[in-house]
Amino acid sequence: MTLKGNCLIAQSGGPTAVINNSICGLIKGSLRYNNIQNIYGSLFGIKGVFNEELIDLRQEKRETIDGLRFTPGPALGSCRHKIKDDDYERLLSLFKRYNIRYFFYVGGNDSMDTANKIHKLAQDTRYDLQVIGVPKTVDNDLSHTDHCPGYGSAAKYAATVVMETGIDLQGILASSDVVITEIMGRNAGWLPAATALAKNNEEDAPNLIYVPEVPFDKTRFLADVEKVYKKLGYVYIVVSEGIRDAEGNYLAAEKTKDAFGHVKLGNGAANALKDMINEHMQLKIRCNILGSSQRSAMHYASRVDASEAYMVGAEAVKLASRGLSGVMVTLERSQSDIYYCKTGYVELQKVANHERKMPLSMINKEYNFVTQEFIAYARPLIEGNVSVPMKRGLPDYVVLDGYKKYNSRSRKPAS
Repeated sequence: MTLKGNCLIAQSGGPTAVINNSICGLIKGSLRYNNIQNIYGSLFGIKGVFNEELIDLRQEKRETIDGLRFTPGPALGSCRHKIKDDDYERLLSLFKRYNIRYFFYVGGNDSMDTANKIHKLAQDTRYDLQVIGVPKTVDNDLSHTDHCPGYGSAAKYAATVVMETGIDLQGILASSDVVITEIMGRNAGWLPAATALAKNNEEDAPNLIYVPEVPFDKTRFLADVEKVYKKLGYVYIVVSEGIRDAEGNYLAAEKTKDAFGHVKLGNGAANALKDMINEHMQLKIRCNILGSSQRSAMHYASRVDASEAYMVGAEAVKLASRGLSGVMVTLERSQSDIYYCKTGYVELQKVANHERKMPLSMINKEYNFVTQEFIAYARPLIEGNVSVPMKRGLPDYVVLDGYKKYNSRSRKPAS
């Protein structure tokens, strides 16, 4: 590590249950190098840089840093903020003011695009800055990596919820005939597909799974439901929030868009399917919307996922120590029968704004379930449990002191 100066850690977008493992890996990794002086954390993503709301992570208690490995949610706060082209020069001037020489950005597709633009601007202006992207997303849709930290835990939680509510459906007569569970997944079906891991026998939930990679066909869907119902007397359906028809229209979408121009998806895909079934068959239908619980369930996180999330954070600092910049850490799966994953890296420009979708080989020919290829891919990622510290019967999560002080003075409702 030749550059001497400060480092900045930030995170953006939707969090995962294990995102703070990456933050912990970044902090502990940075503490090992004398050339890294101050270790700043930007509050609420890139917005914290513009607002100069930076906390000194060297001042945090060791037990708090360690506790991040068992705490969900964005420990530094997060945001969905698209930087305007005119703002990048101001951002770089702020980096210079705080002598930031190492920038670690934890995020998904849009965050990698932001990191890439900062890297290029630093190069163009000959400012010595090393930028490393750290992957995270429950959607598992970052390209050039076998999978994304955060996915395994969300998959484990979603599959368990489907397993448990499936038992509930099977065990109570005259309660519900159909259960529809809506799972996150705007344009990629990796997470709803993972609920197939709950299925041990033909009659087990889920019976049908619909993902965004293939157009949704109403006629075919109703035929699927009728077929399963006639055979079992009930139907358990999993649907991605982002399913679309043959014309590319979302079945459920709001009229507004987020900062990056993405159509906002309301909790409506499950209800849209419910209305279709009601028009065709008189069945009792219950809808489950898991919402943000999918990305927050640290109490049921995957040990494999948590370990890999820490690993990519620590590896980001190692890459910076080798003089690399403009890259994202990746996970590379071994080809042996025993699951093993190591780290690699890829240029940020190859990842930025690219979505990796499920290959059709992982979706069955009827477009209503997954294949064994997907099961073999996803199964190792949910293995093991995280032993979360408990206090009075509930998880004992931590809060960074710097974040706590900011929250107490800056996030009060207006009087």
